[in-house]
Amino acid sequence: MKKEHVKLSTKNRKHLKEMLKKGSLKSRTYKRIISLLELDKGKTYREVKEIVQFSAVTLGKLTKRYKEKRLDCLYDAPRPGRPIGISQNQENEIILLACSDAPEGYSQWSLRLLADKIVELGYCDEISHTQVGGILKKKKLNHT
Repeated sequence: MKKEHVKLSTKNRKHLKEMLKKGSLKSRTYKRIISLLELDKGKTYREVKEIVQFSAVTLGKLTKRYKEKRLDCLYDAPRPGRPIGISQNQENEIILLACSDAPEGYSQWSLRLLADKIVELGYCDEISHTQVGGILKKKKLNHT
């Protein structure tokens, strides 16, 4: 006797099949849909993993998430990344520095030059040139 890992409602099954017809899905979402539909047919993890190339552990996690979140299990939670950790005052100082005249010997500020000067002046302990670029971009300032 095969274990029923997932039992889709008629509405959910229909919705998943409609999603497959639309065609513009991320591959991970597509594989999750196929996995749920195959598990709903009574297939085992081993059979489904051969079809979608997921591990049994991944299928187990998908099954658990389906039972908790229903169709929200198809999508990844947002991953915002590490926050910059710079206060508004520090941002303002960086912007003022970027708007000032470039140091002697340079025609304009580069992001790396700004990052080095910011640390030298003690506005913050460390900052990368990409973080400086992000701050300037957020304020819609041209850099370089």
